[in-house]
Amino acid sequence: MEKTDKFIAEMASAAWGLPLLILLIGGGLYLIIRIRFLPFRYLGHAIAVLRGKYDDKNDLGEITHFQALTTALSATVGMGNIAGVAVAIAIGGPGAVFWMWVSAVIGMSTKFFTATLSILYRGKDSEGVVQGGPMYFITEGLGKKWLPMAIVFSVAGLIGALPVFNVNQLTQAINDILLKPAGVYEGFKTDLIIGVILSGITAIVILGGLERISKTASKLVPAMVLLYFGLVVFILVTNIDVIPKYLGLIFTDAFSANFYKGDAFLGGIVGGIILLGIRRGAFSNEAGIGTAPMAHGAAKTNEPIREGLVAMLGPAIDTLIICTLTALAILVTGVWQSSDANGVSLTASAFEESMPLFGKYGLLACIAIFSISSLFSYSYYGSKCMAFLFGAKNKGIYNYFYILSILIGATTSLSMMINLIDTFFALMAIPTMTATILLAPKVITAAKIYFEKLKQHRIAAKKDF
Repeated sequence: MEKTDKFIAEMASAAWGLPLLILLIGGGLYLIIRIRFLPFRYLGHAIAVLRGKYDDKNDLGEITHFQALTTALSATVGMGNIAGVAVAIAIGGPGAVFWMWVSAVIGMSTKFFTATLSILYRGKDSEGVVQGGPMYFITEGLGKKWLPMAIVFSVAGLIGALPVFNVNQLTQAINDILLKPAGVYEGFKTDLIIGVILSGITAIVILGGLERISKTASKLVPAMVLLYFGLVVFILVTNIDVIPKYLGLIFTDAFSANFYKGDAFLGGIVGGIILLGIRRGAFSNEAGIGTAPMAHGAAKTNEPIREGLVAMLGPAIDTLIICTLTALAILVTGVWQSSDANGVSLTASAFEESMPLFGKYGLLACIAIFSISSLFSYSYYGSKCMAFLFGAKNKGIYNYFYILSILIGATTSLSMMINLIDTFFALMAIPTMTATILLAPKVITAAKIYFEKLKQHRIAAKKDF
């Protein structure tokens, strides 16, 4: 097992090298500059679209804009926000958070482009059903000669969509917060029982298809964000006197090596902190990876730009708000320096420090909702990859492998699971970003037409008034 763990860690390090950093961040910056920050000027319009102001039941698609965003968020707003941030701080200190922010801002532009493309170049599966996602905008937008790149994305997606990290961290949280203090933890046997229970819950939802997944996610996601937000605000208010200090540290230590405990990269330790922040940011908001466009590609809309604007809100909610709240909770309580814990256990220590009686139990409730909602959405991504590779009639087979993987995630180590998903996320990002950059001019043209029409409509509305 140790050899396997080491091999997977080496794979992840190789995958997340300088070329991928340039592709994700350099590519994202290129997209922002090419479109001249245009989508960022329409955040208010994006919220109006999200609220259903422009919904039309006759449009192509399966789910509403809101359901598409919450389905995507139920996958991204998960353990990456709680355990992933803790991993970043444990290794890279406060400075890693700054680079997560950079990843999020650039990721907003990337998600605008990828989600727009997922509607602009929707394809049809083997049963003639309209579908969206990187594999379809690669083949429909770039042509059939690019099919090998779409296959690479889909094959990587079969593994990248497995819920092993979320399950691993939920199992760890249940053990550390409930079972070990109660003296009923029995090692592998207990982990396996938790895995079996989670498999059962997941099976009930995912075997019901996208409509059941999206309806469940649209109810769970807002509730879990509000609950988590309330708990963290309590911690921050309790420690309000040190917040300015740690906000300052996030900026100053982004360019120093004071706290970095990882391997040096790019010829220096600061490079390691940058890579760590980008890697954990991508793990959290998945911008450029290609998972969210599969959900947004199912939205009921005939206006690609609208879905791009809705998708753009994802990294803002996920990383700029929720990850920042987690980071500040860990920093202001001091547990990142006083505790040897990592992952979800470090975040739990922060909650217990500020709320000794109920903090860790409140966090456990959030973790359960975060993780279980993620389990539902990732299955949809994997089954879409399965359908693309082996035909729509076989996509249901993936769900059984998916359910089985929950048992693996519950009974293996944190490092193995996070490195496994990191590796396949990297392999998904390469075709997604390559196709997005090549098709960027098409998105820019569509955006200019859409925003001009919107402008003219507003002028006409004012004249009528």
